[in-house]
This record gives sequence, structure tokens and C-alpha cells, in this order.
Amino acid sequence: MTIAFTFPGQGSQAVGMGKDLAENFAEARAVFEEVDEALGEKLSDVMFNGPEDKLTLTANAQPALMAVSMAVIRVLEAKGLDLKSKVAYVAGHSLGEYSALCAAGTFSVADTARLLRIRGNAMQAAVPVGVGAMAAIIGLEHADVQAVCEEAAATGSCQIANDNGGGQLVISGEKSAVEKAAGIATDKGAKRAIMLPVSAPFHSKLMAPAADAMREALAGVKKVNPAVPVIANVRAAPVTDAEEIARLLVEQVTGQVRWRETVEWFAANGMTTLYELGAGKVLTGLARRIDKNINGVAVNGPADIDAAIAALTA
Repeated sequence: MTIAFTFPGQGSQAVGMGKDLAENFAEARAVFEEVDEALGEKLSDVMFNGPEDKLTLTANAQPALMAVSMAVIRVLEAKGLDLKSKVAYVAGHSLGEYSALCAAGTFSVADTARLLRIRGNAMQAAVPVGVGAMAAIIGLEHADVQAVCEEAAATGSCQIANDNGGGQLVISGEKSAVEKAAGIATDKGAKRAIMLPVSAPFHSKLMAPAADAMREALAGVKKVNPAVPVIANVRAAPVTDAEEIARLLVEQVTGQVRWRETVEWFAANGMTTLYELGAGKVLTGLARRIDKNINGVAVNGPADIDAAIAALTA
């Protein structure tokens, strides 16, 4: 098999996402209803109609993005997709790793929604607003950005949060240290160093309280080995054991999302097509920048479903 499924992370959300799926497919409606019931509120209404500031809240965006991804999966399955026989691996960017695991059967949809609500709330609560920050560094290699973070660490905690590939890395930590790192990166030849409009320093050591919350939450949820291996964010290598997956999800809260290495691993292990299932096309764009030989295909709505099924069931 030469196909992998990928699942988007926070930032891909947009008001109206999933609405066309719900209007066209009973399987999609069932997913949104299951998520609403699991959370005890009409998250689907916020997804379909806004307001945007409410959808963007971390505690809403994370389960909402998972819901759209799972709606796409359920529609594909209803149209004949057999995940285990057609897809070699799954992976997701940050919260998207939970979507990938749900698609592979490790967690139920309801449990995944609840886990992501806990994760979103815990990440937001871990650091007071204004204490942490994140910045995108464009045009430097990983080793250069690592050196920048180490230099800035004299001011406070600062580390690489996301290695997205294509010369784009995101750093995270204490605001003063991240601002210092952005300045150092510019001095060292970065094309751009952009402070990001985020509410917390995700994937940094400052998220330790959220990691503790996820350790407790994951310990109490039913989990089974995935039907296909998942490429873990913090390892950029396949994992198949449910208990190990849970440990790595805890580590992921404070650890680096190694997306560039994940796509490189796919390419080195024979994957030729990466399907991005859910909202947006961020991962599709990243895949093409990381490896020109990989075909990225975004499956967002009804217009994409039939073409995907034709390719996946051929």
C-alpha cells in the first residue's frame, strides 16, 4: 500500500466547516450528533454558524476539527472504503493525532471528543494569558533554530514546538524568551520571524500541567490497538500499541510536533499519496513543500468524496 491518511490541526478551523457534509450525508450528521451528545452542547451549531471567536477557542476548535475529519471518514467508509486494506498509515498534526487514532479505532468518537475538550481546556489553563508566546521562524534549518532557542533560553523557556517543513518552524515558551529568539533568528538570516496570535505557548515545557491532565484522562478511557499504525508526532515513527500511544500523547503536550520528519518517513517508506481528511488544506501544502514526489489530496467536502472513493476503491 502506498497511501497514508493525515488529519489537520488547530488553525484549520473555519465557520461553516462540515455543514455541507451534514447536509449531504447521514453518516456525517451522525458524527456531529455524537460529538454534541458527548460534550453536552451543540458544538455543531458553532461549527456551522459561528461566531468565529467561539469556534476559535481551543476547547471548541479541537473537538470540532476532529468531528469534521471523522465525518469525512465515516462517509468514505459508507461508500466502500476499508481503511485497513487501503491505508498503510495514519498521522495527524497535534490534535489531529487524536483524529488519526479515532479513525484507526483506538478511541471512540465520543471519547475522542471528550479527550480533546479536556486537552483544550487544560492547555488554555496551563499558563496565564500573556506569560507565554509562540513565533514562526521562516527560512532557517532545524539545527539553526535549535541553536537560537538555546541562546534565548537564558531569558526563559524557549523550544521548537512544530517542525512543519519547507523551512517553517514554530517556537514556543515564555514570551520574553520567544521575542528574544525571534530577534536572534532575524539576525542569523531568517527570512521572517513572526509572533503568532495564539492564546498559549503550545508544545512547550510550560504545558506540563496540561500533560498531567491528559495522563489522567487517557488512563481512564477505553483504548485498543489501532487498525493501522499511527505515526506519532513526537517520534516521527509508527506506533501500534495502545498503551504506548497514550504515553506518547502525554509527551506530545510538551513535545515537538515532528511533521517534516513524519512526511519524510512516509516518503522513505513508499508512500506516494497523502490524503488530508477534514477541514482545510494546510497539510496538503506542507507535504508538497517537504517532498515534491508526494501527491497531497485534500478531502474536505462532498465535491471531494466521489473522487477520493474512485481512487481509494479502485
